[in-house]
Amino acid sequence: MIDLPLEYSTHVLDKNDSGLISIQQIAKDPLLGYYLVAPSLLHTNNTKVITNNLFEKFGSTDHVSIQKQIRHALIKYYENESAFNLSKCQEIKGCSIWFRSESSLTPTLSVIGSVPKSTGISILNGENDSQTPVQQAFLLQQRLTEVNHPDHTLITYPNLGYFFYHSPQWFSEPGPIEPHVLADLYSWLAAHFGFTNHVTDAQLAATPSSNSTAK
Repeated sequence: MIDLPLEYSTHVLDKNDSGLISIQQIAKDPLLGYYLVAPSLLHTNNTKVITNNLFEKFGSTDHVSIQKQIRHALIKYYENESAFNLSKCQEIKGCSIWFRSESSLTPTLSVIGSVPKSTGISILNGENDSQTPVQQAFLLQQRLTEVNHPDHTLITYPNLGYFFYHSPQWFSEPGPIEPHVLADLYSWLAAHFGFTNHVTDAQLAATPSSNSTAK
C-alpha cells in the first residue's frame, strides 16, 4: 500500500525524474488515484471534481513530492484502513479486523526454514504479481537453499500476475489461470503423490514451458 504506489509514481508517472508529479496526473491515474482520491469519488468520471478533491488534500500547489507528500498520504491511507471500524466489517473484504490480522501474520520467510526436509515445497509466482512480489519468492528459495532443504522448486512466470493471468507490472488483472501453470502444478503433484488422471504425459509435454528456477 505504500512501497508499490511510490515505486509506480517514481518509475511511471515521474517522467523527468524530478521527484514530483502533477495533481492532474494523479486525478487521471486509476492506480494511484485508488489510494489518494476520496473513496466517495472513486467511481466518478468527473475529472474536475477529483482534481479539486486532490487540491484540498495537498494544498493549492500543482505538483506534489513523491517522497514527502504522496508517501505521507499513503501512510495515512494505511492507518485509516487498519484502524478499527466495525461498520466496515459487514463482510470480510475491507474489514479492519481482517486487515490488521493480515498485517500481524508471522512472515513466511521466518518460518519456511523450519519445514521438515521430508516435505516437498513448490513455489509458483507470477513475475508481474503486484500483491506477492516475485522478489519475495526468491528470498524464500534462498532461505531453503541456506538450510539445505532437499526438495524445493521455484517456478516464475513472465508477464503473469497474482492470478497467474496476463497482467502489467503494477496491478494484477483477474482472469483464468494459464494452462502451462496448471500443467506445472499437476506435474509437481503427480511426481510427489503419484496420482494420475486423464491428462497424459504427451499433453503435458506439449504445453509451452515456463521460465523456471529449480532447486
